[in-house]
Amino acid sequence: MWEWWRKNRTMLLGLVLILAALLWYSAGLRRQEQTSLLDRSLLVIVGPVLEGLDYGISAAADIWGHYLYLVGTVEHNRQLTTENRNLRGLIARLEEIDLENRRLRRLLEFKEEQAVAGLPARIIAEDASSWFRTVMIDKGIEDGVSAGMPVVAAEGLVGRVVRSSTGQARVLLITDASSAVATLVQHNRARGVCRGQGERLSFEFVLRREDVAIGDRVVTSGMGGVFPKGLVIGQVTALSRDPFSLFLTVEVTPSVDFSHLEEVLVLSREDP
Repeated sequence: MWEWWRKNRTMLLGLVLILAALLWYSAGLRRQEQTSLLDRSLLVIVGPVLEGLDYGISAAADIWGHYLYLVGTVEHNRQLTTENRNLRGLIARLEEIDLENRRLRRLLEFKEEQAVAGLPARIIAEDASSWFRTVMIDKGIEDGVSAGMPVVAAEGLVGRVVRSSTGQARVLLITDASSAVATLVQHNRARGVCRGQGERLSFEFVLRREDVAIGDRVVTSGMGGVFPKGLVIGQVTALSRDPFSLFLTVEVTPSVDFSHLEEVLVLSREDP
């Protein structure tokens, strides 16, 4: 910068002196009543220069104003974008809280309707293999959860606790192949046992003469001392009658959607 000033200072000083002289001359013309030929000639010569300077100054001012406006607009847009992103995140969190509250309200309503004592818990993990159907919950021994306790959702029976440790417990789902639940058809009390078949249940040992139809609701019978009586298992979705068999072949679809299960209720062994 200093080197540029040293090279161009003579020219710049000359331009400043010329501009000052022109301004002084213009001021003197305002005090004269008549303009001489020399004055008119100078005005003709100097007029375009002054107009050019005025145009250049105005253009520079406009450019600078537009620059400040654009800078302010960009910064304002950046702030709006940040605020919009934060608000979207807040809305998503509020929606998630609202959905969770709805699920918990359904679970609370189920608890009150069934008049059972239970401990709410969240699903924190599920078995990744296809051999077992189990989930982990965030309640354990220190919360009073022990092996054998029934686990339910608002839609119906989920399974039972098979292992409990500090802060968490493992729940065996009713769809696991090793799970067996004493059940009955709600409308005619036909008894049987529901066994896990992956995504479905097999309702076994139902006598062929029993009046069972597709759509019938299946509930726990209360036998065996593990699950309380009357918990919903699911609905009959397929059946067949083999004339050479004593029992029906019945398929039951669970009422609980295990792929979207998030909150459960661990039932106490004691009466409420």
